[in-house]
Amino acid sequence: MTATLRELTEQGLVYAPGVWDGLTAKLAEQAGFSALCASGFAVSAALGLPDAELYTMTENLQAVRTIGEASALPLVADIDTGYGNAVNAARTAGRFAAAGVQGVFMEDQLSPKKCPICVGEPVDLISVEEASGKVRAVRDSLPDHVLMIARTDARGDDAIRRATAYVDAGADMIMPVTKTFETAEEWARCHDEVGVPLMATLTASTWTEREFTPEVLQQIGVRLALLPTQVLMAATGAAREALRRLAGGEAPADVSADALQHSEFVDLIGFPEVEAAQRKYLPSETNV
Repeated sequence: MTATLRELTEQGLVYAPGVWDGLTAKLAEQAGFSALCASGFAVSAALGLPDAELYTMTENLQAVRTIGEASALPLVADIDTGYGNAVNAARTAGRFAAAGVQGVFMEDQLSPKKCPICVGEPVDLISVEEASGKVRAVRDSLPDHVLMIARTDARGDDAIRRATAYVDAGADMIMPVTKTFETAEEWARCHDEVGVPLMATLTASTWTEREFTPEVLQQIGVRLALLPTQVLMAATGAAREALRRLAGGEAPADVSADALQHSEFVDLIGFPEVEAAQRKYLPSETNV
């Protein structure tokens, strides 16, 4: 059996790429990752929306279910602000746990949230008392094996004060965002003061992506490192270029020649397994 996310993070540093559907989940598993992240940024982008909590809890949950059906790897999910107060957040976390996730992370922003790397000004936060109550409600709603990861969008000393309160409320990990601290030394201080592992987001084009090597991550107490947008940016860039070439009149065969070949894609997506099941279970006259 696959180790749980809690067991993996207890053993050492775990990287989890951001995925948003069954295809990206399969690709990540086949690439050799040991865990996945249902990236809220990517899930929102797949709906054609910015990461501003415009989708509903149900839409996010459906994406998580699709990912879980495509891959058996441990999955950590972004539940944004929990979609309401502490009672709402507890119900949200319970639904995601029932869908099979092994970790959830929730932020202390005022709903609807804003992606901190997409806006210039500091984001609005709820009080530390309200946020701690939401953390406690989520932790109480989850099975013991599911990690409750508390994200803070505060900065500096306020972030450490909030993180300490969230650990007291039951958080298993703390997730500073890329703007929370400006140096690795501050991350290390946060880890020392809160006393639990940290989760980091190595978001594309941010300082954490550039500077947080595996060695640095381990030194500052990070046990779960997300790669939330690298796959999304790569896939979007490739798709945009292919569409540009096709719309510009380039021969489809020339565009296809530079892409994944059909036969390889058929194998990747699992057609041989489906055909084997058809031969095993279907009457011979209906076999495809």
